[in-house]
Amino acid sequence: MKVHADTGVCVASGQCALLAPETFDQRDDDGIVVLREDEPPPEHHDVVLQAVLTCPSGALRIVEP
Repeated sequence: MKVHADTGVCVASGQCALLAPETFDQRDDDGIVVLREDEPPPEHHDVVLQAVLTCPSGALRIVEP
């Protein structure tokens, strides 16, 4: 699994960082998503997928190699 975050679309809701803090974070100044790990380990795949599906702006997506 590979994750892509579009910072230009992000609305800083923070749902991704709450659900999968190992993979997502937020910038301190404006709350925009920061991708901490673009290829999360298999044990995180379920929660990362949940974060992607929960994103209100559609800024996150899974990119399969």
